[in-house]
Amino acid sequence: MKHTLLTITFLAMSAWAKNPMVGGQAMFENKSIVENAVKSADHTTLVAAVKAAGLVETLAGPGPFTVFAPTNDAFSKLPAGTVETLLKPENKEMLTKVLTYHVVAGTMNAAAIKKAIKAGGGTATMKTVAGGSLKASMNGSKLVLTDEKGGMSMVTIANVMQSNGVIHVVDTVVLPN
Repeated sequence: MKHTLLTITFLAMSAWAKNPMVGGQAMFENKSIVENAVKSADHTTLVAAVKAAGLVETLAGPGPFTVFAPTNDAFSKLPAGTVETLLKPENKEMLTKVLTYHVVAGTMNAAAIKKAIKAGGGTATMKTVAGGSLKASMNGSKLVLTDEKGGMSMVTIANVMQSNGVIHVVDTVVLPN
């Protein structure tokens, strides 16, 4: 009995350890991007924005998607009033463009992005769902994104696997042209 309990505990912890904790919560590979994001205390602004843009069904759908998910602190780096303005119903189109600029079709884990960076001679260009492009590069061991305006964002937590893709947590909101 003791051995069985230890085995079950070990297996449960092993399964849980595959994905990093985000926003103080365990992220589960069998849950969708939306199901996991709503649990993260660090992503309440992103979740509110996804709801305001009407993207919940899309990001809960089959995907697969690679999402570069800005934290609440990332949104707070934007000029004062920007988030509040974007969340207004009359700005839904602009909000959708900003959010879908953080999404790439398909599942690209950090290893795949690093491989593309190496193949690209130090930079990989990824086409976003918004139709723009993000450039990925390395700064030492850190994965960095550069948006179309030259703004930079660092991946702080990579490879948060989801049932419909992968999330990479980023420290700055990237913006399309």
